[in-house]
Amino acid sequence: MGSSQQGRGVSLPWERRRAWLREIFTGSRWRQLLAIITLIFVVIWIWQTAVFNDQIRITRLAIDEVVRAATAFREENGRCPENASELTRPPRAGRRYLRRIPTDAWGRDLQLVCPARHDPESLTALSAGPSGSFLIDDNIN
Repeated sequence: MGSSQQGRGVSLPWERRRAWLREIFTGSRWRQLLAIITLIFVVIWIWQTAVFNDQIRITRLAIDEVVRAATAFREENGRCPENASELTRPPRAGRRYLRRIPTDAWGRDLQLVCPARHDPESLTALSAGPSGSFLIDDNIN
């Protein structure tokens, strides 16, 4: 046998099974693998950011709906609604301001604050945000 055939040997099928994995990490393909993994993480991050921004938008629309209904209630009844459910079932068989109480994008009820803490002439509705707790600073108003 010549020296050119010394490096080549007969490989058995069970020896070749993991050869591709060894080749990825020891050969030049590790850069390709790293690029693919990085691309996957970037796509996931972009997708999660888009979903989160959509949840914020949906929550703000629900907040606007509650604020409009509570403002109309206040103008017609001369007082703030005691809670958001009073907008769906007003006192004295009055007009319904909402068909149902909107929830935030995470399915939780909104908190109605009337009058607002800083301005007694206004009102506000709040969502506890993604955390679900008003104690954590991710509330949406």
